[in-house]
Amino acid sequence: MRKLMLGVVLAAAGLIGQLAQAEEFQAGKEYVELRNPVPTIDADKIEVVELFWYGCPHCYQFEPVVHPWAEQLPEDVIFRRIPAMFGGVWNLHGQLFIALEAMNVGEEVHQAVFAAMHRDGKKLATPEAMADLLVDHGVEREAFLKTFNSFGVRSATEKAKRQGMAYQITGVPVMVVNGKYRFDLGSAGGPQRTLEVADYLIDKERAAR
Repeated sequence: MRKLMLGVVLAAAGLIGQLAQAEEFQAGKEYVELRNPVPTIDADKIEVVELFWYGCPHCYQFEPVVHPWAEQLPEDVIFRRIPAMFGGVWNLHGQLFIALEAMNVGEEVHQAVFAAMHRDGKKLATPEAMADLLVDHGVEREAFLKTFNSFGVRSATEKAKRQGMAYQITGVPVMVVNGKYRFDLGSAGGPQRTLEVADYLIDKERAAR
């Protein structure tokens, strides 16, 4: 009987904890519910998008936090990065990211781009400067330049621009869960808290299925 009562108490405590967490994050406070949801790439999965810019110091600082988290997401969740593009060098760096995605480079190459800009002070303001960096990380120069200037990459860049507009972002880093909920480090309360909001919204979407 004593064990049974203990089990009931622990179960109740767990439920209270879950309810407390549910009340902890609120639409209009830690996250925004988009008025017009943005279609995801796979309706059978829960999609998490991070909008970023290689030149953003906050994105660079967020990388060591968000990357391990994304690596451990369950199978029903898709994590994607989308470059934010507000014109000028933002667009150029967005095209760089999309070109590297098209070439299926490893995660270490993306991290090398971040490090080159924030640790080494490289601006990477031209495709040629990008190619010079990438050669040192196993990316063939001419193949990169050809991919960077390809029709497919240019089309994907335009699509990413439109998607950023659909999410109604004004800065980065920003995360969006399932095309419905937008939040950032400021609204969530810091990098780790941002991932807690993401987990909460993933659970919310999973429960609604």
